Amino acid sequence: MSEQLEVFQRHRGRMFGIAYRMLGTATEADEVLQDAWLRWQSVDHRAVKEPAAFLAKTVTNLCLNQLTSARARRETYFGEWLPEPILTGAKLDDLGPLDQISQRESVSFALLTVLERLTPAERAAYVLREAFAYSHREVADLIGTTEANARQLHARARKRVAADQQPRQVDPSHWRTLVERFLAAAQRGDIAGLESLLAADVVSRADGGGKVNAARKLVVGRDRVARYLIGVLERFGAGILPYFGYANGEPALVVIGPDGVRAVVFLSFDGDELSSLELAINPDKLVYVEQQLSRIGGVSGLGW
Repeated sequence: MSEQLEVFQRHRGRMFGIAYRMLGTATEADEVLQDAWLRWQSVDHRAVKEPAAFLAKTVTNLCLNQLTSARARRETYFGEWLPEPILTGAKLDDLGPLDQISQRESVSFALLTVLERLTPAERAAYVLREAFAYSHREVADLIGTTEANARQLHARARKRVAADQQPRQVDPSHWRTLVERFLAAAQRGDIAGLESLLAADVVSRADGGGKVNAARKLVVGRDRVARYLIGVLERFGAGILPYFGYANGEPALVVIGPDGVRAVVFLSFDGDELSSLELAINPDKLVYVEQQLSRIGGVSGLGW
């Protein structure tokens, strides 16, 4: 391995972490890293005093450029847009260790969804400061602004995130028990039993991207969500199996069919009632999860 490649690989985890949190998709994060590698190859890396800072700035600027066009694409996206899920756990280090609550929250599906409402500069300032503990001065240098403006961007972003995101404390064993009850009722087609597990104002959001049949808008309310979920299971057809795993630092269902991953589902509970579901079912957004499963030997490597 060349010295140039060795340096790049040494910092790859942090670069991917920045790009994924800023863009909300692993596929685009990988593309950014490919562009960053080309730029790293084109400079005399021996003259770069701080490779980590140079590479972080390169990735940040590439992401800012990408976000500008991504926002326009998402305005015309078919149906609901959700982030691209990524499996996490002991055997999966794409995002580095997520041992601390703050680290898990910085990559949670809920947070990535909220970050979509920020401007590109606000999102960059929030991610760099909150997830990677860069100082305001360092953030300013990375995004090309003044330290005072970096502080303002971060403050605005934190305020908006705090207003839109509800912290979720999840006990994995209790979560699994509730999900097993939910799955049993859904698989029986038991509408009444399913409704008894749902909050009155439960919300279901599905991202099919126009590639698979999914509700184009939010489905809200106990009765509507119950019937909608029964219909989703019927459309999935035979041979579909849900597996328990971790995605984006939290428990999730990974739904596998005969032809591979069909969905990654995030379920949130308020007490013992299901309050929200996010269904990532656009096949284009499941490619990275497929690649991860192949690396860990399939669903047997999910851990629980």
